[in-house]
Amino acid sequence: MKRKITLFAAIIFAINISAQEKQKDTINGKEELSEVVVTGQFEPQSIKKSVFNVTVISRKDIEQQAANNLADLLNQYLNITITPSSGTGRSTVSMFGLNGEYFKILIDNIPVVSDTSLGNNVDLTQINLDDIEQIEIIEGSMGVTNGANAVTGVLNIITKKSSRYKWEIGATVQEETVGEEYTAFNKGRHIQSLKVSHSINDNWFISGGLDRNDLDGYLGGKKGEYYSETDLQRGYTWLPKLQYIGNGMISYKKNSFRAFYKFDYLNENIDYYNPIVNVVTNPPFDDIRYSSDKRFLTERIINHLNFYGKLASQYNYNVSFSQQKQTRSTDSFEYNIKSRQESEGIKQTNQSTELFYSTGTLGNFFPEKAFDFQLGYEYVNNLGYSLVNGENESFVPVEKRFENYDVFLSSEIKATKKFSIRPGGRISFQNQFDNQYAASVGLYYLFDKGIEMRTSLGRGFRTPNFDELYSKIKFSGHQFYGNDALIPETSMSYDFSIKKMTSFESGLLLSTKLSTSFLNVNDKIDMAYVGDEPGTTQPIYQYINISTYKMWNAAVTNQINFKNLSFNLGASLVGISQKIDNGKVVSDDQFLYALQINSSITYNLSKYNTLFAVNYKFNGEQQQFRAVKENGLDVYRLSTLESYSFLDASVRKTFNKKAFDVTIGARNILDVTNIQQSLASGAAHATSNNILLGYGRSYYLKLTYNLNL
Repeated sequence: MKRKITLFAAIIFAINISAQEKQKDTINGKEELSEVVVTGQFEPQSIKKSVFNVTVISRKDIEQQAANNLADLLNQYLNITITPSSGTGRSTVSMFGLNGEYFKILIDNIPVVSDTSLGNNVDLTQINLDDIEQIEIIEGSMGVTNGANAVTGVLNIITKKSSRYKWEIGATVQEETVGEEYTAFNKGRHIQSLKVSHSINDNWFISGGLDRNDLDGYLGGKKGEYYSETDLQRGYTWLPKLQYIGNGMISYKKNSFRAFYKFDYLNENIDYYNPIVNVVTNPPFDDIRYSSDKRFLTERIINHLNFYGKLASQYNYNVSFSQQKQTRSTDSFEYNIKSRQESEGIKQTNQSTELFYSTGTLGNFFPEKAFDFQLGYEYVNNLGYSLVNGENESFVPVEKRFENYDVFLSSEIKATKKFSIRPGGRISFQNQFDNQYAASVGLYYLFDKGIEMRTSLGRGFRTPNFDELYSKIKFSGHQFYGNDALIPETSMSYDFSIKKMTSFESGLLLSTKLSTSFLNVNDKIDMAYVGDEPGTTQPIYQYINISTYKMWNAAVTNQINFKNLSFNLGASLVGISQKIDNGKVVSDDQFLYALQINSSITYNLSKYNTLFAVNYKFNGEQQQFRAVKENGLDVYRLSTLESYSFLDASVRKTFNKKAFDVTIGARNILDVTNIQQSLASGAAHATSNNILLGYGRSYYLKLTYNLNL
């Protein structure tokens, strides 16, 4: 622990930068470039003037990493942990130790539908990045502006809605190894995409795109789908996955009015090849060897209609309507390994979420005054469906409708040119739970010499998801049930940051930001033992509001920009205290600490139109309490997850006046696959297990052709 704190303190005194690009501000008489941000703002504005701490990921950052989806991109950012699953193909995000149910993902300010909720626990591999302008991340409670489940923060994807060219046509081919495995057609990762946009005139713009992402699985010692021996080596360590993603948009703008309609479609197949091979003797012919395989199917459709403009030539309005549906199905069949034929296929829908969503704001009541406020609403009508375990090994469909009607008010008080206060509140009228509320206040002060200070206090809430309310799972003598009597969790968060930016005559730009935060979650939902099934010794576990969760975080982010060189270094120390009560025994609630460090360096060799980039992230040793049995009794013991690091590097070169891009690179250069989680289960002995994080070092080649007319 001393080593961690010493290292963290050393990094705090390191010098680094944050020079951002797009809109000009002045510091110490020097002009500096700064992003325009929209998330949580009354209207688009410079990141420097935002009350919130906003991290911006630019289109340039996405292209340099050759990132195809959010899972490819986010692994290198502080306080964010990506958790992949080789068995389901999903990758989800956690922030400050809390999973994706507490972190909200938006596209153009609209939360994205997922299997069990809206905007939460989204599979990051299903979010494509091709039509994206930039990504904005805000850490901390955003319950006032974004409603339920925005407890640890929000990520907002801003898509491209205009072009300075009459026509833009882009075609991309990307080939990538999966660990050491690659062939042109049936091993590795193969990505193709096509984007077309057209500026019809000064008012109308249309665009469309289609992506195919084929991950042929990772054998990792397994023998693939055509292996027919009975030694349990058939199949894949990482399941094959094929995605088709399409999108289309039409936008219109004239004077202060603009509108757009956007359509997104996802179709995903994940193939599961059962390692158990069944043998049927068939004399005098060869044995028939078959397996009971499955195909997991996901389909998602998102429609989004947005209007923005002015009422009575003064009041700004911004209204969105969205209809979304996501369905997960399973196609089960018998597979004849020798003839490679499927039979006895049974397809059933396991989960679906269908919803109508609308949100809107009205502001600019006091233009060019020191005080203004914004009125807003949110409406959600969510129909959830799931198959749950019933009697006699049957499945029973459960269908429930969730509705909430929210109204919120956010105001901005510009006490001086350098000092702003932003209080706000939200009331959420729920049909399934008691009414909830969120409140926040943020302060921003600009000192002399480029020093910015921000602080905020926020109350938020998280509503239980469909699984927590209605799931029923039975296997191996255990039963796990949802609980429709659950109540929403509530949270309080505190954030403070100070940032210093300095520019020099030489062109050197320096920036250092120190930040700290605290989060307290009450009535946290966890699975707990509630008794045995009557007449048996089979334990029953159920979701209940039983735990508490506290987190504090201290971080430093530093950047240096000098001419064609950009260098970044950051560190974050997180302490988590969680009291877990599983109905039999209660864990200790001591604080457990984890350190993260990230760094990146880019160099633009402008003479040769070549950009070099290296990204590194260190995830320090983590501890958590785990329930184990000792001498027949349930106890909590500390488990330790060993530290690991990710290192990526790439080179991007443009040809023919930037019409042709070539990017070559390597991901996971340190070849991380499994990490050890050791579990101390008493003084006499200890146990450990492997956690699969990835398929090791991979290499990629990305070719893009851009035709701009």
